[in-house]
Amino acid sequence: MLLSWATVFAQSADEKAVLAAEKARFDAQVAKDYDALGKLLTDDLVYTHSNGNVDGKESFIQSIKDGKSSYNTIDVKEQKVRVYGNTAIINGRCDIKMNAPDGKLTDLRLRYTDVYVKRNGRWQMATWQSLRLAQ
Repeated sequence: MLLSWATVFAQSADEKAVLAAEKARFDAQVAKDYDALGKLLTDDLVYTHSNGNVDGKESFIQSIKDGKSSYNTIDVKEQKVRVYGNTAIINGRCDIKMNAPDGKLTDLRLRYTDVYVKRNGRWQMATWQSLRLAQ
């Protein structure tokens, strides 16, 4: 995964912690690390895919377990994080290679916004929304 300028030049400890949580989440999706995902996602997660489908925490993790969402790589191209107290917003762009449910390799170029909240001293993702960019 490529590091963005925001990762290298983040000024606050919270910005660094949010970006680290984001990287850990992407890594967990690729590695199919369900325990890590369970800790990195809020119980009331709203995950809006680029095709408009919406998942909650359990259905999102289950879709990875079932192979409906099989992430091969997630390469971050841009990230900007803004922290407002216990809430952080990340605007970014990433390229994702994944297997579709029919087994075909799919390349996605996404622009996304996600929201993290700090609960019990750790950052968790509460919302993801993305849109596909032209190939």
